[in-house]
Amino acid sequence: MFHEDRELITKLKGTNARFTSLFDKHNDLDEKIAEMQKGNVYNDAEVDALKREKLRLKDEIYAFLAEYKKENNL
Repeated sequence: MFHEDRELITKLKGTNARFTSLFDKHNDLDEKIAEMQKGNVYNDAEVDALKREKLRLKDEIYAFLAEYKKENNL
């Protein structure tokens, strides 16, 4: 996710609690979805809901990065 912004992501994870929270929640959902699918013991509706939440967080992270770049002329 956002490979071109790795350095900025690392910086924000160390300095911005809101960004860190969004990023950690996204990663937690990614791990949870993978575990559910790996074990083949999951409800499709539940996985779909988690995927939608993960996508919402990804969009929020993207918007956060875009705004930060704009404000800091990056």
